[in-house]
Amino acid sequence: MASEDVVGKTTGESAVSTFVNLAEEAKLASEGVKAPGHAILTICKSLVAGGVAGGVSRTAVAPLERLKILLQVQNPHSIKYNGTIQGLKYIWRTEGVRGLFKGNGTNCARIVPNSAVKFFSYEQASRGILWLHRQQPGNEDAQLTPLLRLEAGACAGIIAMSATYPMDMVRGRLTVQTDKSPYQYRGMFHALSTVLREEGPRALYKGWLPSVIGVIPYVGLNFAVYESLKDWLLKTKPFGLVENDELGVATRLACGAAAGTVGQTVAYPLDVIRRRMQMVGWKDASSVVTGDGRGKAPLEYTGMIDAFRKTVRHEGVGALYKGLVPNSVKVVPSIAIAFVTYEVVKDVLGVEMRISD
Repeated sequence: MASEDVVGKTTGESAVSTFVNLAEEAKLASEGVKAPGHAILTICKSLVAGGVAGGVSRTAVAPLERLKILLQVQNPHSIKYNGTIQGLKYIWRTEGVRGLFKGNGTNCARIVPNSAVKFFSYEQASRGILWLHRQQPGNEDAQLTPLLRLEAGACAGIIAMSATYPMDMVRGRLTVQTDKSPYQYRGMFHALSTVLREEGPRALYKGWLPSVIGVIPYVGLNFAVYESLKDWLLKTKPFGLVENDELGVATRLACGAAAGTVGQTVAYPLDVIRRRMQMVGWKDASSVVTGDGRGKAPLEYTGMIDAFRKTVRHEGVGALYKGLVPNSVKVVPSIAIAFVTYEVVKDVLGVEMRISD
């Protein structure tokens, strides 16, 4: 009987303990504190949404992305790509449909994790920056401002760019090579291993500094403009654009287009310098960049400032905006599609999107 009493007592205590644990978990959930499993699932869903957004948006504008890079690095004495329409027609005529999407697989292999990290980092940075801002006296009830969003976007851009930069570097080289190139990279991993073997680990980060400097205003402004526009529209409700406290897809696309236009215009010269620095050290870059090999320009830069100086001296200030037109045509729908796809996928997955609470 004594043993039965002990067993019964132990069983009762176990049941009470289980009940208390369940009650505590329910209490935490009601207070907004999620269980570890739920938090991990939410993070995974957020990363998936960001990755899908990047892949869809970049594939939709892949031909314009390739033309932009070709315009950025081609030699001024051997012009092959002269404008958006002519450039796309030339690629179609000489390389076919596959030429229009050359490098897109590598691009998606880079942009999917980049986009996933970027969107997730933005949300986490927004929460962290807002929390720090609220610690200051008088800011206890502060909300995200355009400046705070700019800071969060800049942090997200730096983290995402640094995490995936080697893939971006080799993607640039894969994109500019043609069927007539004397040396062919067979794919992203072959390009990574070849650069690593022939040029060393540091070569995988050529152009990183202008990339990071450029990504601060680019990604920062993208998020700041997009989120601030949405916030303003939801508060003012102009022109009947807001229905049931929600923005329509078309309105969100317009917000994304405005964000992309502002961000890429400010950061574009740094993108040009980044691409040119990425070609340095590639022994076949001259023939790729100059086409027929006439009037080969030097591709040796000692750093970002030297690249700026040589580009402007040899080709003028306008060279810093080579490929801007196809890039503008590309960026506007790309950023818009990315933001809207991200939000739609998060809605489908049931991920909470509020940051300011």
